[in-house]
Amino acid sequence: MLKYLARPRNLSVGVLIGASAIAAYFVSFKSHICSTRMHTKARGMIYPNTDIKRFPVPDEFVPWHVCYSDYKPVGYTSKHILSGPVYADPDISKTVANPPLKFNELDKAYNVDRRSYTGEYEINDGFPRNPRGRTGVVGRGFLGRWGPNHAADPVVTRWKHTTEEKKFYKNDKPVLEFVAIKRKDCGQWAIPGGMVDPGDTVSNTLKKEFGEEALNSVVASEEEKKKLQAVLTKLFKSGVEIYKDYVDDPRNTDNAWMETLAMNFHDETGKAFDKFKLKAGDDAGAVAWIEVSGNVDLYANHQDMIRKVAELHHAYF
Repeated sequence: MLKYLARPRNLSVGVLIGASAIAAYFVSFKSHICSTRMHTKARGMIYPNTDIKRFPVPDEFVPWHVCYSDYKPVGYTSKHILSGPVYADPDISKTVANPPLKFNELDKAYNVDRRSYTGEYEINDGFPRNPRGRTGVVGRGFLGRWGPNHAADPVVTRWKHTTEEKKFYKNDKPVLEFVAIKRKDCGQWAIPGGMVDPGDTVSNTLKKEFGEEALNSVVASEEEKKKLQAVLTKLFKSGVEIYKDYVDDPRNTDNAWMETLAMNFHDETGKAFDKFKLKAGDDAGAVAWIEVSGNVDLYANHQDMIRKVAELHHAYF
């Protein structure tokens, strides 16, 4: 019996005959999808902090170019986003934005960079399409912007030491520690980052978010703030870019998604924060130095980012 199957781009598949050939096709197909870093957390059964069930999207139907005739995604945008906070776009699902949103470019009218770190994304019926494929939800969910929502994630690291102040080793490799916050919304550990505000720079956001989330600089006295700023300015001068891409975030939808620029700020001496205690800000439940390891369950795809940090420093992971 002849079987004609939709195929991904750049994958040479002709007419397949028989069950064994079909099985071989799907093995090859899944391998192709994995090579494009298919999102998984953005397809969780329940949209976070709601009772909204995503429309199921099996692995083979994630890419947009694969026909999925039964696909009926659930529409959801939170009431808070629809109420129009300053960082949110107009609701183009109900009205025409004036001025119109300019996707895939620097939108000067809204002072928002709508370009994606992944390259140019598709626009379908006036709505941006998630570059990583289907998620089971349309609308914006909890995200303010249609299309890419840019964040900045500072990965602050130091070497883990023994009681004798020597570097701690595992599998003959030195072990790193990084500053992590425990998110209040899901209880997972995460890199202490935040959204890039309209008109703000990524570099300023990196420093600001770390101060607010990991050191609670918002409630510090003016004198403490000056000392903190001096330490952060010195440390954040020597950052190394480790990640600039799509984020597999559970809040993502077909039309709105997270992207981030993550930078590593390494404190080689481990002394930079000796005079300051880590203190969780309002958005964090806790803050701590956590070992850089593949065994740590982190929010979204933050583990990918700390893996790159470990590779950068030739450290244990």
